[in-house]
Amino acid sequence: MVKKVAIIGAGISGLASIRSCLEEGLEPTCFEKGEDIGGLWKFSDHAEEGRASIYWSVFTNSSKEMTCFPDFPFPDDFPNFMHNSKLQEYITAFAKEKNLLRYIQLKTLVSSVNKRPDFSVTGQWDVTTEKDGKKESAIFDAVMICSGHHVYPHLPKESFPGLQLFKGKCFHSWDYKEPGKFKGKRVLVIGLGNSGCDIASELSHTAEQVIVSSRSGSWVMSRVWHGGYPWDMMFITRFETFLKNNLPTVISDWWYVKQMNARFKHENYGLMPLNGTLRKEPVFNDELPARILCGTVTVKPNVKEFTETSAIFEDGTVFEAIDCVIFATGYSYAYPFIDDSIIKSRDNEVTLFKGIFPPPLEKPTMAVIGLVQSLGAVIPTADLQSRWAVQVIKGTCTLPSVKDMMNDIDEKMGKKLKWFGKSDTIQTDYIVYMDELASFIGAKPSILWLFLTDPKLALEVYFGPCSPYQFRLVGPGKWPGARNAILTQWDRILKPTTTRIVGSPLKPCLFCSWFRPILISVLSIAAFLVLF
Repeated sequence: MVKKVAIIGAGISGLASIRSCLEEGLEPTCFEKGEDIGGLWKFSDHAEEGRASIYWSVFTNSSKEMTCFPDFPFPDDFPNFMHNSKLQEYITAFAKEKNLLRYIQLKTLVSSVNKRPDFSVTGQWDVTTEKDGKKESAIFDAVMICSGHHVYPHLPKESFPGLQLFKGKCFHSWDYKEPGKFKGKRVLVIGLGNSGCDIASELSHTAEQVIVSSRSGSWVMSRVWHGGYPWDMMFITRFETFLKNNLPTVISDWWYVKQMNARFKHENYGLMPLNGTLRKEPVFNDELPARILCGTVTVKPNVKEFTETSAIFEDGTVFEAIDCVIFATGYSYAYPFIDDSIIKSRDNEVTLFKGIFPPPLEKPTMAVIGLVQSLGAVIPTADLQSRWAVQVIKGTCTLPSVKDMMNDIDEKMGKKLKWFGKSDTIQTDYIVYMDELASFIGAKPSILWLFLTDPKLALEVYFGPCSPYQFRLVGPGKWPGARNAILTQWDRILKPTTTRIVGSPLKPCLFCSWFRPILISVLSIAAFLVLF
């Protein structure tokens, strides 16, 4: 019998899961609370409880060639970094092209997901939904949770003494939509992540004064990287990952800090992270340094205390007559429709094997898709996660024992502590993680075999950007167009920028992109050996 799969959420992860189910002959039913697909990227002019929310000016941080579904490139003329409306247009086109809309039930809330009495034998779930005030319940062989992790704002009011006395407006960045209403206001933004930096930079054009308060600092990267190419096309490569993970730590850390400081010296702008060698997720903002230079944005340390009208920072300085405080302090991971013990099975932390499967379940029939963060884009990550998850649900792939899965989680926590400074973070190393998932289903490209059989492609795969097409070269779901997509990816990158022809468009030299770091590394090792 065909297995029935309930998919919760019709955003990027939900669409990837529907498609993966169809590829493997499963029967998906997707439940979406909102009126349309797209999840986080479906803009609304008001925040709605239980749904992700973005502001109108949001653009992607990943370029189109690194963001796409692996067998569905963006149109040539799409900009490299897209406004949210452009990405939503692409998402809709993908859903129509792959005939996914027929499997989606809009305006349908999943209110509960419970194990069936015979779960230990069947692995089945009771899924209760609500639509137009009516409740329905159905039995499913598996559940894929694709509701994202930007839904429930984290607003740590208890961490800020005196906040209850503050008389101005106070809200989370989840509620922020546009800058017009802040004209002439004095605004404090707490948090130096992507949302905090975006909002502060945007408000600096209309507000009287904007101050950003940061507890630990952040690396701020530009979307425009060396040679004017998109940052991720130059930065997220297999060779860069190999160097980062295999060079001596002192050299790897030095090279990382040098890359982060290539555009400007973060310590001169008050942005330097407390521990700059940690691979904490950087912020992507092309404007913030200029706004700091112009004096319309000021960076301050953590808030020590609030008064009725002001904020006192840990360095003793005071921001007076504040009109509004915006908390850009991230989100909590919550799944109110399911028992917490399933997802947070240890110490109230999310405990998932490879960020997908809850280890204690007697049957591996529940998967969480999209609950990871990395320098890579969400779409290719969700695509690969769902492909593996569906293979496990179908029974083609098997999971290790509970003990082995928990040991793997503990090992990964140790590595996260080393690389990111937190063991409970959902951040991960993009290429290492993607290769790990791809190897489970036989979709990881063999670099050595490519060099022996297709050197031209091998050079692009190893030294060029690790674009999503690489994970549809081989294995289940292999796409015949993957090779050509990889070899023509720079043409699609250059197409939307070369609108005034002043010569032949220049593609980056793969040799040049990796020669400099390896030369620096060799010289550093030589100097170390000579001195010590």
